[in-house]
Amino acid sequence: MPRWLSFAIVLFILFLMVPFAKADSLHAGAAAIDIPADDSMDMAGGILPWKAQGQEGKLRSSAVVLELGGTRIAIVSCDVLFVQRDFADRAAAEIEKKTRIPASNILIHATHTHSAPSATRVHGYQRDNKFVEGLTQSIIDSVVAANDNVKKNGDVELLFRLGEESSVGQNSRLLLSDGTIFWVGPRDDAVRPTGPFDPELPVLSFVTAEKKAPIATIFNHSTHTIGTRAQMKRSPAFYGLAAQELETDHGGTYVFLEGASGSTHNLNLNADEMVTRIKKAVERALVSAQPHPVTRLVAIKEPFEFRIRLFDETAEEEAVRNYLTRRYKNPQDVETVSGVFRTQRQEIAPHRGEKRTTWIQTILIGDIAIVGIPAEFFTVLGQEIKRQSPFRYTYIAELSNDWVGYVPDREGFKLGGYQVWTGHHSYCEPGTGERIVQTAVKQLESLKAAETR
Repeated sequence: MPRWLSFAIVLFILFLMVPFAKADSLHAGAAAIDIPADDSMDMAGGILPWKAQGQEGKLRSSAVVLELGGTRIAIVSCDVLFVQRDFADRAAAEIEKKTRIPASNILIHATHTHSAPSATRVHGYQRDNKFVEGLTQSIIDSVVAANDNVKKNGDVELLFRLGEESSVGQNSRLLLSDGTIFWVGPRDDAVRPTGPFDPELPVLSFVTAEKKAPIATIFNHSTHTIGTRAQMKRSPAFYGLAAQELETDHGGTYVFLEGASGSTHNLNLNADEMVTRIKKAVERALVSAQPHPVTRLVAIKEPFEFRIRLFDETAEEEAVRNYLTRRYKNPQDVETVSGVFRTQRQEIAPHRGEKRTTWIQTILIGDIAIVGIPAEFFTVLGQEIKRQSPFRYTYIAELSNDWVGYVPDREGFKLGGYQVWTGHHSYCEPGTGERIVQTAVKQLESLKAAETR
């Protein structure tokens, strides 16, 4: 036998004796930290500020940190109406210092509960700076705690199921018989919805690989987070209440991500029923959830530039008063609410045409994509991202990393209605929504292309 062949056989035998390197394992940690709040704070979520008298459930910052092959990603969801870039960026920078998770890999999300203190200037109230400071610290603390828990849980497995809940919420921009779009007041003359409703309810459950013990469960759905069991109280509202009850029943930390719900609300159900239906939908998904491989963990976070719209004051005033006069019974309410919108336009007017910058972010967990949008995003736009995505499992987390108000599609602008009346709640120029879709799809496509490199 030639010497070279003998040498090759020996090398081959040695190769067989060396154990194959284990593929990178997924790890996860989770934590939930209460957000400090009290009855002295102005509450957000309506046109005028109000004061709470106590609290139901908890207002929390709930975080999940995932690790694969040395890459870590953090998803943190806060029971507040909005987060804004100034304090979200500050929190991300501090998290990066404390955990070494890059700011580009951190998604900071608002569940959009309408029953928490004010974190921004909108409608008839200002930002509560004391509340924002506590919120910012809770964001930081929750991610740091979740990060500390990552290695404690050992190897982790992802169980995934695309569930559905089609009865909690509907397209709420109803065309009324007078040609206006429903906001508040009577709607017995509704003609038809003017857009879609998205019933998808994806559930991602991270469990220990050995004992299948729950660590964290992320679920996503697309209805405005309005609905509490008790009146005049701080509350995470029906999604947050459902999440906290699911934790009690099943263990682990439950994290809710609000989908593209700028055009969808619940119009018929009470909070108890919504909590029950969401819990049952999540539980149905968990029963059917299957192991889902995670071979990639990656994020893209890019600046997105947009403009503040140009607007005609006379036309805006007429649109607001026309609707309110027809739908409000009390003339004084018409004057009060019209004044709130008028004041907002006065504050925005000097900035017409001004360029602003925000964030668009995409996180990929295996082949499951989560797209962070900094707006109350019309459902039709969220569904367009899903349609164009190269990933079958693509979901929207609106109100992430910033808040730039309602972002309708061009057709929504033409139809009018509260969501497009100019104010701090709606100031982007027409076409911004379609451009956000294009940016998000490009991020998704770049992540898909990287698979083959």
